Amino acid sequence: MSTADTIVLIHGFWVTPRSWEHWIAHYEKRGYRVLAPAYPGFEVEVESLNADPTPIERLTVAQVVESLETLVRGLDKPPILIGHSAGGVFVQLLLDHGLGAAGVAICSAATEGVAVVPLTQIKSAFPVLKNPANRHRAVGLSAEQWHYTFANTFSQEESRTLYERYAVPASGGIFWDSALATLRPGHQSTYVDYHNDDRAPLLFVSGEKDHLMPPKVQQSNARHYTSDTVTEIKEFPGRPHLLPAAPGWEEVADYALDWAASHAR
Repeated sequence: MSTADTIVLIHGFWVTPRSWEHWIAHYEKRGYRVLAPAYPGFEVEVESLNADPTPIERLTVAQVVESLETLVRGLDKPPILIGHSAGGVFVQLLLDHGLGAAGVAICSAATEGVAVVPLTQIKSAFPVLKNPANRHRAVGLSAEQWHYTFANTFSQEESRTLYERYAVPASGGIFWDSALATLRPGHQSTYVDYHNDDRAPLLFVSGEKDHLMPPKVQQSNARHYTSDTVTEIKEFPGRPHLLPAAPGWEEVADYALDWAASHAR
């Protein structure tokens, strides 16, 4: 049984730590200390980031990883790491760097070398990738784009409420760098060593109806790992990309934590 008593929840792009609000309370009731750090510059509220997205424009993967590593290294014991979307990539990077007792990557974006790009993902990312000038911008989604990308299993009204509650722009630069990573020589910012036998156990969680990061992405990502450490996949039927807020999120949260606690080292 794991002795990990802290959970670190890592948010993805187009949202902030507010997207974990249900999970934070849920895990605290289970007796865990829960940390939901913001990316550097994202420490303000959603409304403030929408009013001034400058911190998003300046964001880099290296900054996020450094900030998360500083947080995790400062804890008394290795925590359970749970990340959503881009947060799933950061979980994989932290595990590869020898941090964390176990990791869960929910609806995870792909690390370097995973070339699967489903059509729904292309449509979801098109608002960013349609214009190379977006490499230097913070790019938001319209309410309609948010519904397709994050909340396609919700009604339009429910999706709009979630959009107003959670949505912020995303870093165009990071999106473009990720899209070009497999074409550039050498290791890029989302590189992990798929042969790392010292990495803590990792679970990929997918939502069947996810448009942005469909299950095929996590399946391909998991297959890249050839190390002797545990790497598993769990798919939840009928779920969208916004798993932390979708109906039945408690089932996902409990499965993720129970798996991590039972595999943590």
